[in-house]
Amino acid sequence: MLKKLLLAGAALALLNGAASAKDLKSIGISLGSLGNPFFIALSKGAEAEAKKTNPSVKVQTVGFDYDLGKQVTQIDNFIASGVDLILLNPGDPKALKPAIQKAQAAGILVVAVDTAADGADATVTTDNVQAGQIACQFIIDKLSGKGDVIIENGPQVSSVVDRVTGCKKAFAAAPGIKILSSDQDAKGSRDGGLSVAQSLFTRFPKVDGLFAINDPQVIGSDLAAKQLGRTGIVMTSVDGAPDIEAALKNPASPMIMASASQDPYYMAQKAVDVGIELLQGKKPEQLITLVPSKLVTRDNVADYKGWQAVR
Repeated sequence: MLKKLLLAGAALALLNGAASAKDLKSIGISLGSLGNPFFIALSKGAEAEAKKTNPSVKVQTVGFDYDLGKQVTQIDNFIASGVDLILLNPGDPKALKPAIQKAQAAGILVVAVDTAADGADATVTTDNVQAGQIACQFIIDKLSGKGDVIIENGPQVSSVVDRVTGCKKAFAAAPGIKILSSDQDAKGSRDGGLSVAQSLFTRFPKVDGLFAINDPQVIGSDLAAKQLGRTGIVMTSVDGAPDIEAALKNPASPMIMASASQDPYYMAQKAVDVGIELLQGKKPEQLITLVPSKLVTRDNVADYKGWQAVR
């Protein structure tokens, strides 16, 4: 009798598991800007991976253009259209929590990509601590462990905070490195990097190294150095964007020496895979999946498979 009850219970569990599993029929993707090559690569990677599972999957990809209200509206629209999965590059990791909870209450899974979001079912992002660490270790090595350096900060989203944490960790292990500044927000942009670097280079007559939290900022910082006649500064960043590929190949920009790369195409593929597992009732081994970064330098940029590479 007991054996029959156990078998009946096992069968019921299997039926319940099968009933709770869902196929991926539609996916909503909300990204920072569809004019940014990083997000274009994310979009392509997500769509390609989703279609491996279901060739007829419906994919809605929108850019919120860094307008949080617009992103909340996009999430509402995804809910109204009944998507199975939302892939979210959050404009604000905390402010979107009510919108995420609303989607989840409607039976929709939410996976954050590139930047963490409070309340998301899972997150897939670059290992930004590691990225900042290897970019700043490069500076240490180039300076033989001794010099005055700047950490050019940015918007305080999780990815930027982690990059600065990794950089500081590297610099802390090198007693000969002195950090001149680490709290100036260059807004994640080329113009911001130009403006902040102009101010810092004017303030500090001796700067040996500069770490910028992303590629646009380091390109702006390089321009500031040129305008002020500063030379011999070892500059690194994070992203591995098309513009930095060009800079690393350009003999006219010798101070830009390395970028810790991200792989948005693969990151999006992984995010979709995690979402599909969740739809099938499989809990991921970890809520946050970290994608390792690789350092792109002047020496290896010719072999770098960048964001726009055909996959």
